[in-house]
Amino acid sequence: MSETSILRQEAEHFGAMAGDWWDPDGSSAMLHKLNPVRLKYVRDQADRHWQSDECSLRPLEGKSALDVGCGAGLLAEPLTRLGARVTAIDAAPAVIAVARGHAVGAGLTIDYRACGVEAVEGQFDLVTSLEVIEHVAEPQAFIDSLAARLAPGGLMILSTPNRTGWSKLLTITLAEGLGRIPKGTHDYAKFINPDELGAMLGKAGLEVVDVEGIAFSPLKGLHLSDDVRLNYLMSAVRQL
Repeated sequence: MSETSILRQEAEHFGAMAGDWWDPDGSSAMLHKLNPVRLKYVRDQADRHWQSDECSLRPLEGKSALDVGCGAGLLAEPLTRLGARVTAIDAAPAVIAVARGHAVGAGLTIDYRACGVEAVEGQFDLVTSLEVIEHVAEPQAFIDSLAARLAPGGLMILSTPNRTGWSKLLTITLAEGLGRIPKGTHDYAKFINPDELGAMLGKAGLEVVDVEGIAFSPLKGLHLSDDVRLNYLMSAVRQL
């Protein structure tokens, strides 16, 4: 999150969750349920983009990755295991401290930084920012900053709740109301629909190549779907 996009109250909110971020039953429990779904999408899109062997254990070998709004590393660690050289940033120093400690315990080398994306120099083959854009002050400025750090031929993957009655019901009324997500995590007015996000990416000079929903059902739980009403992932590329 850039210096102009960081909202102090948002950073403080997530920083307060740092202590039990890696507890699958703690305040980040919903992220633990969401993470395998997101990771499958990231792997599938990376395999398609770079024409990787889908059976490879390290398809991102030799690739650089920037994870923006990384939290305590739920995505950064798997990206590292997939072979990427990962730089991961977050606006909350307390969360970065937990991320660093967890990576050391896991024997992983990840360049964690407590900063905004505008403080990061260079470009990266893969840029990810999952469940972040709905927490920034200026979404277009944030997208522009992400795009500036995507290398030519690179892949960007974003995820965010859609702005629908269904997402408001499940994410805020039920999940926050029942304590499955800490209250105050989401502001429905800041939710972004796929057309709006696609337009922002286009304005930043990127081409959207894929959109996929994250749906919920009692039988499947959270899963990838054509239904984008709740939440969705979007992939974009910078042409060579």
